[in-house]
Amino acid sequence: MANRGPSYGLSREVQQKIDRQYDPELEQVLVRWMMGQCGGDIPQPAPGRDGFQQWLKDGTVLCRLINSLYPRGQGPVAKIQASTMAFKQMEQISQFLQAAERYGIAATDIFQTVDLWEGKNMACVQRTLMNLGSLAVAKGDGLFVGDPNWFPK
Repeated sequence: MANRGPSYGLSREVQQKIDRQYDPELEQVLVRWMMGQCGGDIPQPAPGRDGFQQWLKDGTVLCRLINSLYPRGQGPVAKIQASTMAFKQMEQISQFLQAAERYGIAATDIFQTVDLWEGKNMACVQRTLMNLGSLAVAKGDGLFVGDPNWFPK
């Protein structure tokens, strides 16, 4: 899947347009929030789109993030484990996406597993995480960790 060759013509133009939507400043805000929300024991990603994608690719950070928005022991993802197997990584990403939808993110605002796993549309991944942060602030249940001003109301 991820071993596709270079794209040419219209495919390349479309991919370049998608890539330009990625916001490095938003990446920094999201990383800061996610590290604070999940606790200090997750490693910081390498800067840049590729580093951000690799950090999220196995789904463990995403699953820990969604679980941290629930009271202890009530998180929607029961088993979180790092794996090098592609199908396990995609399964964890999928579990996060289902939990995010149950949390209140509109289905139209949620990225597809392949957007993250293959790094095809990291801007869409950013938008989903931004919506999740905004919703967590809006709920006002005391489980949000970080600066509420990072996210639009």
